[in-house]
Amino acid sequence: MNTPLETGTLLGAYLRDRRMKLDPAAFGFPVERRRTPGLRREEVAQRANISPTWYTWLEQGRGGAPSADVLDRIARALMLTAVEREHLFLIALGHPPERHYERKDDVTPRLQRVLDALDPNPALIRTATWDVVAWNRGAAVMLGDYGSLPPHRRNVLRIMFLDPQARTMQEDWEGVARRIVGAFRIDAVRAGAATEVAPLVEELCRLSPEFKAMWRDNDVQGAHVEMVKHIRHPVLGTFSFEYSAFAVDGRPDLNLVVFNPATPAASEKLNSLIGAIPAHEQA
Repeated sequence: MNTPLETGTLLGAYLRDRRMKLDPAAFGFPVERRRTPGLRREEVAQRANISPTWYTWLEQGRGGAPSADVLDRIARALMLTAVEREHLFLIALGHPPERHYERKDDVTPRLQRVLDALDPNPALIRTATWDVVAWNRGAAVMLGDYGSLPPHRRNVLRIMFLDPQARTMQEDWEGVARRIVGAFRIDAVRAGAATEVAPLVEELCRLSPEFKAMWRDNDVQGAHVEMVKHIRHPVLGTFSFEYSAFAVDGRPDLNLVVFNPATPAASEKLNSLIGAIPAHEQA
């Protein structure tokens, strides 16, 4: 952990570096008679609506710990990206900024190519509210045909609690369901999406007594875990998969979920299953 002096030094250096990379002309400030590149300290303070003296102290490492509101204003004044803003908060306060969830259902072609490269192993991308927004051929064949569902139905919790077929696919439905509810609760709060998921929670509590009971238990579990999941396929029986969830770099609202066959036998079964299905039926 940094000492207050070290924190002030790191914060000051970072603010100074970001300030000097900005073009005064882009903000309507005169560009003549400047001894150094970038904005002046008083110009940043003006844009952030804070005291020029205090901003100067912050850059000199003696301004004390700024509030989250002040850091937000400075981040906007310096035109920081989301990653730069997070770094600013980590330096100054030791924790990332509070998140305000922004729903984005788009997945870049790069991410889709990552999913496709994992075939035939099932893999999907889910949001912080556990909506499935992208998947590969293995997931469509082994886990369910997400493409046949309307977008609002492609939600892991809706499928788990409201789809009878999903219940029969799980060797330990109750155990898996409890883990999903606990991990979903953590993800929604961490992403700042508690308000956004309220209608979904209300719907599931109304339609599923089991979900209602599990939600009221208030259990929490980490979503980024590794475990073995056993999934029943209607043709080839039970498959064992190593389940892993990963954060997507640059997209804190997304997780990559991969189901890797746990044994060589499971891998062979999966390859034979997907190889036997015509390509036009796998999408």
